[in-house]
Amino acid sequence: MHARNHPFANPGGKAEVEEGALLMPRFGADGLITCVTTDADAGDVLMVAHMNADALARTMATGEAWYWSRSRGELWRKGATSGQLQTVVEMRIDCDQDAVWLKVRVGGDGGCCHTGRRSCFYRIVPVGTRERLLGFASDI
Repeated sequence: MHARNHPFANPGGKAEVEEGALLMPRFGADGLITCVTTDADAGDVLMVAHMNADALARTMATGEAWYWSRSRGELWRKGATSGQLQTVVEMRIDCDQDAVWLKVRVGGDGGCCHTGRRSCFYRIVPVGTRERLLGFASDI
């Protein structure tokens, strides 16, 4: 997973990374880059995951979302077992080239979360209070 041999250019200087036309993702010391995945039509955040260079390259090549599972220590194609394949409609990289944003359409029934929910972000955390919170509200 931590291999430095990947098809992407090594990050250049600040101006080149921020303003250049070359994709040069900045993988962390763990070899990963954060990926935010949203619904291409509704705009809802579905999940946040991580990609290594292989997952990013496969996503670009296939048009389907691939991720690196930190808990399992392996590459995985989202939906390979659940049927909830994520077809990439658009891919963006942020100004520092250290985070990826996928806009996807999800196939199959159910959702993107391993709990069966549409989104991994199903708990609402109240803000604007100093009181200790004992639980979450849910939007499901």
